[in-house]
Amino acid sequence: MRSPLLLLLVAVTRAQDYEKVQIGTEPVADGVWMLTGAGGNIGVSAGPDGVFLIDDQYAPLTEKIRAAVAKISDRPIRFVLNTHFHGDHTGGNENLGKTGVLIVAHDNVRTRLNTEQFNAFFNRKTPPAPAAALPVVTFSEAVTFHLNGDEIHCFHVPPAHTDGDAVVTFRKADAVHMGDLFFNGLYPFIDTGAGGSLDGMIAASDLVLARTDAKTRIIPGHGPLGDRAALQSYRDMLAGVRGRIRPLVEAGKTLEEIRAARPTAEWDEKWGKGFMKPDSFVGIVVDGMRQRAPR
Repeated sequence: MRSPLLLLLVAVTRAQDYEKVQIGTEPVADGVWMLTGAGGNIGVSAGPDGVFLIDDQYAPLTEKIRAAVAKISDRPIRFVLNTHFHGDHTGGNENLGKTGVLIVAHDNVRTRLNTEQFNAFFNRKTPPAPAAALPVVTFSEAVTFHLNGDEIHCFHVPPAHTDGDAVVTFRKADAVHMGDLFFNGLYPFIDTGAGGSLDGMIAASDLVLARTDAKTRIIPGHGPLGDRAALQSYRDMLAGVRGRIRPLVEAGKTLEEIRAARPTAEWDEKWGKGFMKPDSFVGIVVDGMRQRAPR
């Protein structure tokens, strides 16, 4: 367990870091932008009908995010769609919800935000979110917003990063926001305790690949703005890692033995330099495979 002093130091460091965070704005397609800062990338649709946000990072960044949005549009923020429940994508919910912004998410996102969560990888408990932070509108399969001259279609995928992941597509603008189903240039974090699995991540990538073409711009949960080729490369990496690790798990190898075999070595130079280091990624993949192994 982390000591109270260490937790305090981490909290203080994070507070200082938030003060230094700059919100970057990058055009994606007609009427669509990506905001970067700390936490998950934010998608923005702006036009005559107002502003539609996809995710909202951390609570201390809300005013900076509002300021960045104000440079794009003088219209109000009307909706925020959470791609999943993790705090780096939902931390601004309470601040926005209190101002009347309508929060939308998959059913499982509200359920998880409304109950205490424990993440074994981070050894961290997250208490239930305040009422103002909870999605007001939830969906089980899909929902479409008709805004700013576009159809913003949001659909749930089978458990992948978590059990409440949503993909958002802008049909006219030909853009997609994948949340943490897509870590562009990085090994992904997969929340196996919340229903995630490597198989699900690959299947979700296949779903989006089938709906896009070379012109489609794809906003990842983390990493730079991507396209279909970048998503294909990511999907191929995930499948390659699965092909190397699954036989070792099925052979009954220990996690230490699997790590020693360096099953991700072929991809580490390109994908292993982000937050999720190779040994950690292997551990998560192995854990997920063992959870779903036949009894």
